[in-house]
Amino acid sequence: MATNIKSQPQRTCVVCRQEDDKRKLVRFVRTPGGILLDESGRLNGRGAYVCCSTSCLSEAIKKQSLQRALKTEMTSGTLDKILKLGERIVRTENGGK
Repeated sequence: MATNIKSQPQRTCVVCRQEDDKRKLVRFVRTPGGILLDESGRLNGRGAYVCCSTSCLSEAIKKQSLQRALKTEMTSGTLDKILKLGERIVRTENGGK
């Protein structure tokens, strides 16, 4: 008997290289206006996925994995903004803890 289970698209974290469902990762996108957190997963532009963990988010910035994946340079202000946005998402994903 055939089942109609739709498989979820898989994406890879730019830091730890672990594959997971697209919806379980945080997507950052490079746009002409700068780097944005893509909560909808549908923004146009070059995107990079990071695990929903504080360790992966901080490592993405420290090791410049995010900059390399998005092929752009980021100012320290942009990096701080990205880290704060990502941490907000991590708190939301973990039930506000």
